[in-house]
Amino acid sequence: MASKTDQLLIVVSILEGRHFPKTPRLSLVVQASFDGEHLATDPVEHVDQPQFSTELAWELDRRTLHQHRLQRTPIKLQCFAVDPVSKRRESVGYIVLDLRSVQEVKQEPRWYPLLSSKYIKQRPALLLSMVLENDNKPSEPSPDRFKAKKAPPRKGSPAVTDLLPENLEAALIPDQGYHQVGPADHCSDMFVLSVTVAFATKLEQLIPSTMKLSAEGSEFFFYYSLLGNDITSEPFHNLLSPDFEPERASVRIRSSKQVLQAFLSQQPSLQIHLCCGNHSLGSTDVSLSALAAVSVDLENKAATVEGAFILQPPKHIKQTLPALPTDLQPTLGVAVTLRREEVTPQFLGNKGSGAQAHSNPAPSGPPAKQRPRSSSPVPKPPDSSPPGPSLPPPSSHTESEAESLLEELRHSKEQAGRAAADLEVPAQQPSPTVATAEGGASSVSVSAPKVSIPSSARHYCFSLDLRSLGNLSLTHPIAATLRYSYQFFGSAAPIMTNPPVELQRNMEVSLPQSYCAFDFAALPQQLQDTFLRVPLVVEVWHRDSTSRDQLIGRASIQLSHLLSSERSRFLASTGEQGWRQTHQDRIPVVQTHRPAEKVAELSYVATLEDLGLVKAREVLVSDSSHHQNEPAVPTQPSSPTPPTAPRDTLEYRTALELELWKEEQEDLFGDQLRKKELSHMQALAEEWRRRDREREALVKKKELEYNLLEEQLQKTLSDLEKREKQLVEAEQETQRLQRELRAEHSLTQRELQESGRRLQQECDHRVVLERDKVRLMEEERGRLLQQIADGESRYKQLEKEFQLYREQQNVRPEFRLQSEINLLTLEKVELERKLESTTKSKLHYKQQWGRALKELARFKQVLFV
Repeated sequence: MASKTDQLLIVVSILEGRHFPKTPRLSLVVQASFDGEHLATDPVEHVDQPQFSTELAWELDRRTLHQHRLQRTPIKLQCFAVDPVSKRRESVGYIVLDLRSVQEVKQEPRWYPLLSSKYIKQRPALLLSMVLENDNKPSEPSPDRFKAKKAPPRKGSPAVTDLLPENLEAALIPDQGYHQVGPADHCSDMFVLSVTVAFATKLEQLIPSTMKLSAEGSEFFFYYSLLGNDITSEPFHNLLSPDFEPERASVRIRSSKQVLQAFLSQQPSLQIHLCCGNHSLGSTDVSLSALAAVSVDLENKAATVEGAFILQPPKHIKQTLPALPTDLQPTLGVAVTLRREEVTPQFLGNKGSGAQAHSNPAPSGPPAKQRPRSSSPVPKPPDSSPPGPSLPPPSSHTESEAESLLEELRHSKEQAGRAAADLEVPAQQPSPTVATAEGGASSVSVSAPKVSIPSSARHYCFSLDLRSLGNLSLTHPIAATLRYSYQFFGSAAPIMTNPPVELQRNMEVSLPQSYCAFDFAALPQQLQDTFLRVPLVVEVWHRDSTSRDQLIGRASIQLSHLLSSERSRFLASTGEQGWRQTHQDRIPVVQTHRPAEKVAELSYVATLEDLGLVKAREVLVSDSSHHQNEPAVPTQPSSPTPPTAPRDTLEYRTALELELWKEEQEDLFGDQLRKKELSHMQALAEEWRRRDREREALVKKKELEYNLLEEQLQKTLSDLEKREKQLVEAEQETQRLQRELRAEHSLTQRELQESGRRLQQECDHRVVLERDKVRLMEEERGRLLQQIADGESRYKQLEKEFQLYREQQNVRPEFRLQSEINLLTLEKVELERKLESTTKSKLHYKQQWGRALKELARFKQVLFV
């Protein structure tokens, strides 16, 4: 049963989202899946920034966690759009989280874009954070709770941490082989700090696409500095599949638990660089302060910070590299372990199988570099390089020219063993040749091994005559040549018609050199089973001098029809009688990828002759590997010859042995050459595959860059289209405003002209009226002046008359005359008042006339402007 500290919680916090389209009638739900267990959030509104604020947790122990990390078990988050009415769910996108990146130190939340999102215009994303927590559930009291604890410090004596300086340093003790941290008299416990570089993936993403992934003599290695000691890993040459073993570097530290934790909390992050020569291609930071924050009892177990850390390229290269998605970022598996020296370290993924990391004590000198090979079961990314090239079957299509050369080499080796005779035993022995030589005149090497033939085997002769080809359904003519092979007849070499014949639509052509006969030995039941089971496939090829040959179609000849045809007797060339069966037919030629579509028709005649039992009871194997250390055995015992025969002489036997030795050496030399050629071809194929993988990685990287550039171009294009649309709308609005301004200006101008005309007419009318008034006033003034003059003259006349009357009458009529005088005075005053009023009116009219003239001049000036 696991202890309390071994129970862990994987907590995934789903905080919020962004770039979601607003859909009021739908709601969003995020479902998380891990190890077959599904957890889901509560439904939230389908808005631009949905707020989830939910934590999902899975409980497991540390051993199970290591197992899942080894198996790379993912945490999959799938986002659904749910219709609350119909309960129908539609996938919006998903996110795959790497379990190896989960650490016990809480990290800042990150935005993860949804993959395969149905919202193409916007890129929805979720704000997530992951942390590994201890499951502090109440459990049964364990024996650890009753262990004796350290006594508190005595009163009056200061604590060890109070005596420490602000900045702790690790002092190297060369003769003892450890670093001292803290006061030597108070810090006497021995600890081991280990850093393990376990695996690396996607390292090719750190290289710009303009550079080669590998070059002659280029070596890659990891570099970091541990307590002032520079440590480099073993170099490797392939970034696509790094083939380095997990390496651990350890340093011994003499200190106490509290002081060491304080020291680690002050240390900067451990920087691990991927280097090529003197250049750093990328680096990652591993926090040592997180190691001090791990709540683990170092007396019993080791504190470990492990995970897959992302390698970041240098700043000057990062600007040239595109932004990578999460699943394509280069990662480095690192584990940092702190333990007591007496305790066996619990390394990455210990399964209880006894495979633990080696713990090597430091030498007497300074612990500058310690890189023991680790047998820990830390997962190393599987090498994608396949094993050595295996020979494909004769009919398989190869992937490269090197493999095609291997195939030709294999065909040549197979055909070399069948070139000694015409008759062969199919499917029983590898390339046997029937010994058809009569008497003692055999041309076969006497050192060849022999294989027996069953007594019931019969001698057969199969002949096939491809007569004609016609009814072409293609629109263009072809240069047709036919090809077939049937290994049961003892030869894997294809039979081909030559030269090619031109075939057009609605015509039929005869095929040259299309007759071929095969002599072979087989059992009757074996022949019948093979003919019923395996058809003879004839391929129709179009041969072009400017391009590669093109396969037009295939035609299958069912040889079982030949067995069911009528048998007839015939007399063989040896004088013995045999049986003959003949079948003639016309079969369709169909396309390979569409078997139902007929391309042409093939006419053929097949004949099978049974020549009786095979007289030879032995076959000779022509493989040169069987020629070694074999005694020279003749095929038939020779008749006794006179002792003076030339072949019985010592010289003849010596010459024969010499010739046999030469043949044997030639065979050995040929085998060596073939083996060397095969090894070279295998090396060539392996190099071809390696370069093909590099090209494939480069193509994928280029494709990713082009996709990112395409997205940027699409975004720029959409922005340009949006700006162009805005410019068109602004131009249309400007044209509309211009038209409105022109219309308003023309309307205002017409109104001003009309008002000016009316004002001119009104002014002219007023001028005329004022002139008439002035004329009337002048006339009234003249009349009044005339009346005043008449009144004065009458006054003077009356005054004279009054004087005269006084003189004549000598009387005093003062009152009557005085009244007349007063009346005349009043008339005079009234006339003067009217004259003054007329003068004022005239002056007033003159002022109005001046103002009208000024207003008319101003209006004319406005009209002119």
